[in-house]
Amino acid sequence: MISTAIRVARVGSAAELAAAILMVAGFPVLMLAALVPSVPAFAAAAAVTYLADHYLHHKGSYLINRLGKVRAGLPIRFLIRELLLVLLLARLSLADNLIYYGAIACFIAFYGLQAPHGALVQLIRNRRRMPVVTRNVDLSSRIRIPDAPPYVLLHRSAEKMLHLDLAAVVGILIAAQVKSSLIGFVGIGLTLTLATLYVLALAPYVWGRRIPPNAERVLAAVDEWLAEYKPETVLYFSGSKDSAYQVNMWLDTMEKLDSRPLIILRERVILANLAPTTVPVVCVPGGVHLMNLDLSTVRVALYAANVGKNIHLLRVPTMKHVFIGHGDSDKLASVNPYSKVYDEVWTAGRAGRDRYALADVGVRDEDIVEVGRPQLAPIRTWQGVPDGRMPTVLYAPTWEGWDGNPGNTSIVLAGENIVRELVAADPPVRVLYKPHPFTGTVSQEAAAAHGRITALVEKAAAERAADPRFVPDPAAQARAAAELQRVEARLAQLSGAGSDRGDEAEASRDGLLDTATHEEVARLRAEWNDAYWRSFPTWEHRVITGAEPPLYDCFNVSDAMVSDISSVVSDFIASGKPYAVTDSAGVGAEEFKRNNTAVRAAVILTNSAAGLGELLSAVRDPAADPLAEDRRELKQYLLGPDEPTSLEQFNAAVADLALKAETRNVGLRSRDAAALDQAEAETAAEAELTDAVSGQRVPAAGDTGGAAPA
Repeated sequence: MISTAIRVARVGSAAELAAAILMVAGFPVLMLAALVPSVPAFAAAAAVTYLADHYLHHKGSYLINRLGKVRAGLPIRFLIRELLLVLLLARLSLADNLIYYGAIACFIAFYGLQAPHGALVQLIRNRRRMPVVTRNVDLSSRIRIPDAPPYVLLHRSAEKMLHLDLAAVVGILIAAQVKSSLIGFVGIGLTLTLATLYVLALAPYVWGRRIPPNAERVLAAVDEWLAEYKPETVLYFSGSKDSAYQVNMWLDTMEKLDSRPLIILRERVILANLAPTTVPVVCVPGGVHLMNLDLSTVRVALYAANVGKNIHLLRVPTMKHVFIGHGDSDKLASVNPYSKVYDEVWTAGRAGRDRYALADVGVRDEDIVEVGRPQLAPIRTWQGVPDGRMPTVLYAPTWEGWDGNPGNTSIVLAGENIVRELVAADPPVRVLYKPHPFTGTVSQEAAAAHGRITALVEKAAAERAADPRFVPDPAAQARAAAELQRVEARLAQLSGAGSDRGDEAEASRDGLLDTATHEEVARLRAEWNDAYWRSFPTWEHRVITGAEPPLYDCFNVSDAMVSDISSVVSDFIASGKPYAVTDSAGVGAEEFKRNNTAVRAAVILTNSAAGLGELLSAVRDPAADPLAEDRRELKQYLLGPDEPTSLEQFNAAVADLALKAETRNVGLRSRDAAALDQAEAETAAEAELTDAVSGQRVPAAGDTGGAAPA
């Protein structure tokens, strides 16, 4: 019942739900205490509403946002509490007391200070909002970007300003209880003084040298940097916050390109969620600003997603445009008709080419290039279950999609059955559950199923921990936990977590990545992953959400996987490990294999999880695995050959397309030059003809042609 209430209220935990109930219920209690009247009851209820409100803001609760939409936002809640305090004073027969008038004057003046405070905060944020936000781009040598105001002044500024009334509220309550106005006026004076100082502290940041340069100067500086850097290959991306993984998967490949790379993003939220990289990054939210950037040296543009904002770069004819996607699977998204707009479509292997041919969506075969999957390099090939370790099965379902097709994901119809069978397997296996980041964002059924599967895994983990057959190694886990803390502390230090500095203007100014730091971060992340897996027993079931540990690390510690039709399956095939795919739509095994290339070497599961035993048998006895050879053949068909490496194939494809772009541009320039020469020649000929005509004298009347009269 509590979980249902949490889901309905859309809060993150039982503690948030309790805080929400206390805050909402606290205001009727405040009114009752004011009417009774009772100063202690009012003080207690006020304290509860203050603390609950603060807690919900700190947690970023969805409820706080909803209250603002129904005219019960933060300022209104504070104002109601203050009005109820005035009502309490009136009910205590203090209407003729100076503290009554002092309270009214205080709250009027306090709210009078809210307007300049809010205006200054908004003005500062607007002026420090860059038209182009950059990383690894040297802007500081071209324009002067001043320091931001101290972080403490702007972070949750409205909440901080409103909470300054606390001194006045406490002082007035004490004054009402002890029948002495002095302490009340001390609190009032403290509130108004602090509020005034807050406004004065913000004022210097809206004029003079503390204002960042305007958009025109910033854009000119970026163009100047582009002219000096001369980018040749661009990775372009637009999407939502949750889709940042789609661009992050290409960062390592971009760093290893033979040509000069550049990453262009369209949303600030993507930049905020971008993984560390040494590649220069330019985030350009405005379409007009992007179209005005000098990208004349770029020859190849790579697109990781089909989105509307791609048109702002697709319009540039001097570069060739390529759809590389963010996965290679049998989903309809992998044969999107939108792909016709690109000069080329790059797929991992032959399967992608055949997929477009079968779909017949207008993508020509000669425009498809097989480049492998450079991102799959971290995936290790399976050598069987290590001695002394329990087999691990990864359940990694994809999300429900936008169209409600029951075949999109197994999580709704089959997920619980799959997990229930896995945790009850005999001999036992370990279960890792890692759902797609979008799971539950569209379908409430998927969100509910995810909750039930999580509960199943956590319950099974608790039961296994209590089973005397499973003995942990507390010392080893403690060492791993200590290692995790050390690594996380160092990563936080390197990333600047907890710093009071940093807005997007400062981030652009100071965003030059130190190579040594980047290498240390990469090493620390590898250490973190290693310590994470050692921090709990190898037999412990686990729910894994979020970006860490990455999906490929889950691949490497697993011996088999259950998933759905998605790029996850295609990528997992690189490991050579057994895998199963659920026929959630119930079309039948043969039809399912005929329609989906990636399942031709898979164990096909029904929604009741029938067939799971075949997968577990292949894990326990690889010699008796009937699909091993099929997986090897399918791997080459889906992902291409192992030699040359995928990165070499990718670089060769970039170089070839850049040459085509340059050939086109040279040809166009030659044609324009020839046309200009021809126009100049025609102009010169016309001028000569005009001169020749004007050089002949036209005879006048009676003119004899110049002969002398006889």
